Amino acid sequence: MTTSPNRRNVVAGIGAASTGLGISSIRGEAQTMIDAPDIIFFNGKVTTLDRGNPQAQAIAIRDSRFVAASDDRSIMALAGPNTKRVDLKGRRVTPGLIDSHTHIIRGGLNYNLELRWDGVRSLSEAMRMLKQQVDRTPAPQWVRVVGGFTAPQFAEKRLPSLEEINAIAPDTPVFILHLYDRALLNGAALRAVGFNKDTPDFPGGEIVRDSQGNPTGLLIAKPNATILYATLAKGPKLPLEYQKNSSRHFMREMNRLGVTGVIDAGGGFQNYPEDYQVIEDLHKDGQLTVRIAYNLFTQKPKEELRDFQTWATQIKPGQGDDTYRHNGAGEMLVYGAADYEDFQVERPDMPPSMEGDLEPVIRLLAENRWPWRLHATYNETITRALDVFERVDRDIPLKGLNWFFDHCETIDDLNIERIAKLGGGIAVQHRMAYQGEYFVQRYGERQAERTPPIRRMIAAGIPVGAGTDATRVASYNPWVSLSWLVTGKTLGGLTLYPTANRIDRETALRMWTEANTWFSTEQGKKGQIAPGQLADFAVLSDDYFSVPDDLIQDITAVMTVLGGNPVYGDGDFKDLAPGLPPPMPDWSPSGFFGGYQKRAESSAASKYAFAAACGCASACNVHGHAHANSWAANVPVSDVTSFWGAIGCSCWAF
Repeated sequence: MTTSPNRRNVVAGIGAASTGLGISSIRGEAQTMIDAPDIIFFNGKVTTLDRGNPQAQAIAIRDSRFVAASDDRSIMALAGPNTKRVDLKGRRVTPGLIDSHTHIIRGGLNYNLELRWDGVRSLSEAMRMLKQQVDRTPAPQWVRVVGGFTAPQFAEKRLPSLEEINAIAPDTPVFILHLYDRALLNGAALRAVGFNKDTPDFPGGEIVRDSQGNPTGLLIAKPNATILYATLAKGPKLPLEYQKNSSRHFMREMNRLGVTGVIDAGGGFQNYPEDYQVIEDLHKDGQLTVRIAYNLFTQKPKEELRDFQTWATQIKPGQGDDTYRHNGAGEMLVYGAADYEDFQVERPDMPPSMEGDLEPVIRLLAENRWPWRLHATYNETITRALDVFERVDRDIPLKGLNWFFDHCETIDDLNIERIAKLGGGIAVQHRMAYQGEYFVQRYGERQAERTPPIRRMIAAGIPVGAGTDATRVASYNPWVSLSWLVTGKTLGGLTLYPTANRIDRETALRMWTEANTWFSTEQGKKGQIAPGQLADFAVLSDDYFSVPDDLIQDITAVMTVLGGNPVYGDGDFKDLAPGLPPPMPDWSPSGFFGGYQKRAESSAASKYAFAAACGCASACNVHGHAHANSWAANVPVSDVTSFWGAIGCSCWAF
């Protein structure tokens, strides 16, 4: 399409009719706009999340920002002779997803070293992958499966045994991390880390031993996960250039899932500034394909205040640019306030020193106007932290600081109101999708119904955003989180939440986009497809708003765009995104298996075929409705063709 001879008149008309067309909320800008867009994307189903202009067919971008969103004809009228045009092929488009809690910087350093069981639905398939990777991994390297999966996601509903792992890998070290709960090490890994009968237990952790006192290979957090992370840290590391390659491949994997932004929550063994060299080099070289706002995570118990005093002289929140910027403190502020969520053991009581350790850090942060985030799983921890925050607030008002709690699985209504009064927020993650079965086993189904009470938080007027807490305690896949928010189900198929605590699809999507900008103090800059905002968006493999609930978790992107430039493409859009160098090293698991594993299509499709045959309007937990009790029962309901499979669905009776 060539430039319309009346393009200036069209633009002026857009300004005059901006409300009707939904093209610009800033009339004066539209009226004076004379430069053509750099690129136009058309023929799509665009969900803008702009309340004044919720739907569009096409979007126009100039200088890395959206300039207009409307119908195809109106947007095409803006094109100039040099405007590029991309046909969206009728696909659903959403703003780029933003993860408000992940560990992408640390995760990227090791992504190419790790075999991911994220998404694998049978232990037999997981062990096949493990065997293949053992066979190709050279000495003295390890094979590592570092989180992102849970035993209930496997059809077998269990982890591998140490005997099974040792049979596959008698000589190659294997380290398998399951949640914050345990690690499995084969004999070769025990030898590599030097564990023997004389090795003392870690505080808050256990080295399981046989009758002779020799380590078996099972490490258990009780509930402190330091034993797991410290052992993992003994493994070989990639050289600097390989770490850069690894980080680029991890970002591309995030792009594959439609992610364009994250807030990095630091992490154990992630020291600042030493362990940030790789990400800062990539930023300097223009190779970041995900926007990163990063928090600083203290590393040494009893030296937390010194860490933040030092950092306060080196860097300020907001320092950086739209691609890489500092975001404040946390999620670890003081070790005395860290309540590791391992629902297979009892809730830990925080030490009596918690308040005394926490208050000087909070005062320092408030005085320096540093936002902070605090890891808090249990209501009891939140209560004590809020006591400290309220004392500080009496002297230094906290409103406007965009401070927030992470997780909050068991928070009560009183503490929700206290957070609202202090002007705080809550970032929730889909950890219960991975640990819901364990929570129910310990605390019961009734107690699990509000873990966390998201709708109550939103009703209180608190900023509430969503994320993953990847890569160890849960997968980085945002669509698993969106599925969990909408359906209330675990990856193992157990329905945790009644309808009253589930989120509709648009609200869930807002929690993954617009809402998350509050947590990085970037409201109005991104999160919507709206004029003036950063041109980040995802073109989806399937329509998020129409696929059956159970298929939300299988969505990916076919194209992801950052600042108007495609950073990932597949299928029709594959040639639009730049290529990546091969994963380094050449035996990298990510090079052979990729990242999040797609479900076998027959598994999901068979359920919906049954639902269609029986006349269900939507699918059940076995065949689509919310009947997860049958799915979790100890009967073979997973076989939809069997007697028990039919009984698992309420539709058998109609």
